[in-house]
Amino acid sequence: MTDRLLVAMAAAVGTLMAPGAQAETLDMQSVYPSSLPVIGTAALRLVDQVETLTGGSLELTFHEPNAIVSGGEMWDAISTGAVDAGWYTPGFAEAIIPAATIFTAVPFGPDVREYSAWWYHGGGQEIWTEITAPYEIHTELCGVLAPEASGWFAKPIESPEDLAGLKMRAFGLVAQVMSKLGVQAQSLPPSDTMTGLRLGTIDAAEMAFPAIDNALGMAEYAKHYYFPGWHQQNSLLTFIVNQHVWDDLDEQQRAAIQNACAANVTYMLAEGEAIQVAALEDLADQGVEFHTWNDEMMDSFQAAWGEVVKEQVAADKDFARAWESLSEFRQNFKLWSDRAYIR
Repeated sequence: MTDRLLVAMAAAVGTLMAPGAQAETLDMQSVYPSSLPVIGTAALRLVDQVETLTGGSLELTFHEPNAIVSGGEMWDAISTGAVDAGWYTPGFAEAIIPAATIFTAVPFGPDVREYSAWWYHGGGQEIWTEITAPYEIHTELCGVLAPEASGWFAKPIESPEDLAGLKMRAFGLVAQVMSKLGVQAQSLPPSDTMTGLRLGTIDAAEMAFPAIDNALGMAEYAKHYYFPGWHQQNSLLTFIVNQHVWDDLDEQQRAAIQNACAANVTYMLAEGEAIQVAALEDLADQGVEFHTWNDEMMDSFQAAWGEVVKEQVAADKDFARAWESLSEFRQNFKLWSDRAYIR
């Protein structure tokens, strides 16, 4: 959806504010700095789209990470109404809702076709809405990310034994998988991650895809860059808002957010794929060595993931429900994808 079309839509539904009318403003804190390619800049694009589509009757005020509350406090803050809204990844609520990781990324998980189809038409959105209902938070799928890299390592990794004892920054389910392989996994923000690599307090880190990793300056601290990102083949991003705040918006304002988010999904997908080549070339110029995991390593990751998912399913009924839904959808989807797509 183009910006020109967004303007036309706003004019067509007559949402331009009357002279002197005051805009409704929502404070939206982000978990990602606005300076980061795609994952940060898309939040600013959302702000502009919503203002355009509502003719200025609704404004989202963007706040950088930690400006109002810490990232770890965002879910609770929006739940209680202390913060109106957030640019968010559901997996950050893992400590509160273990099933949240299913709605962000799963190891050896779906690509963007499967994931978005499951969310919009396969029951994913409905399950997430039911799981999160007690927290009084409304969620809109508002972005997707291209596949991540698998990680940065100080030394080459040739076998599963090479992972034993490594201290690694890892997020979400991948941290549990790596722990199965003897890694001391730690969840750290980007700034602490780079400090840790520089000082040697961590040996490795999984962060994001090449364009973001390059923007963060990861090549200054580690030179061995591994692919594919088996842990995060696709990631979902969301706009979350306090349910009472959402209910108080008028129908046109809610529709504007929904349509702006749908446009953001498409835009982020295209941008995320388009910018990786230049980033890879720049990283190569900085002396980065690119590696592809061998079959033994991939088998080890998959076996460890099998153990983790069984434990998660047994431990949490919501995780089990979401995992069963996603797995069943993917199995059925193969009836179509195996016939339709060239591999």
